[in-house]
Amino acid sequence: MLRLFSLASLTWASLLVLFVSAAALPAPPLARASDAVSVVTSVDTSSFAPFTQFARAAYCDSSKVLTWTCGDACNAIPGFQTHLTGGDGNAVQFYFVGYWPSQNAVVVAHQGTDPTQFESDLTDINIILTTLDKTLFPGVPSGVQVHEGFASEHAKTAAPILTMVQSLIKSAGATNVFTVGHSLGGAIAELDSLFFTLNLPSSIHVKAMTYGTPRVGTPAYATYFDSKVADFSRINHNHDLIPILPGRGLGFQHPHGEIHILADNSAVACPGDDDATDSQCTIQTVPNIFVGNILDHLGPYEGIYMGTLFCT
Repeated sequence: MLRLFSLASLTWASLLVLFVSAAALPAPPLARASDAVSVVTSVDTSSFAPFTQFARAAYCDSSKVLTWTCGDACNAIPGFQTHLTGGDGNAVQFYFVGYWPSQNAVVVAHQGTDPTQFESDLTDINIILTTLDKTLFPGVPSGVQVHEGFASEHAKTAAPILTMVQSLIKSAGATNVFTVGHSLGGAIAELDSLFFTLNLPSSIHVKAMTYGTPRVGTPAYATYFDSKVADFSRINHNHDLIPILPGRGLGFQHPHGEIHILADNSAVACPGDDDATDSQCTIQTVPNIFVGNILDHLGPYEGIYMGTLFCT
């Protein structure tokens, strides 16, 4: 537990840099979403569990992920076949690609930020906006901009991951591609879902599920993402403050798909693109980092915690 609080304090240093920067600019006015929140049923939240376990497994030792012997996360999804692992957990986040026979799906998962790893922390802090690379995202409008640190991290692994995904689609006949991640890994997974949508045949169903994801791009990015990636869920837990960073005052905005866990067995789906006015949605529950709780970033996501500490 002492180590847990130590990691949290290190993360707070990064958050304060982002908060002070965000405070320099006023947030854009909220647009009232046209629809009310809807309750997420227990059946739906139970269906999230395998994706949550994949995101959890991305924090685990690559040698154990490769043999799918990483402990509880791997045990929860028997039969999964890992075909590619990579990263060092610092300069490049850990990732894996594999085939999930029961869903006829290729799964791509990315590790989130480890606060003890300096280079991954710098990725989060690098909040300069940049235009998406049209060689990786063909056809993307020039006005679509994203967090430079996240775009750079995604680009490091995009080519080998796409090659493996295409290989598994061909060899296994997969019809689905699922991408998952928590924290920084969620940001990369979000970019992955757009990347795959633009680079794979339209017959392939792309689905993304992310956890505690920071804002990735601008309102133009959110609008473009919404038009391309329909099956997207970004799950936030209680008073986690990472999803409100970087600030909207810096020009960032989430796309659609928010699911907000309020408590055990209680969650709502929030409408709109980071503009929900209901008190149960994240931007109302956590209006600033001082009312947030960094430990909520770790979970539980319906009983499952994220992070290197929970690779058991």
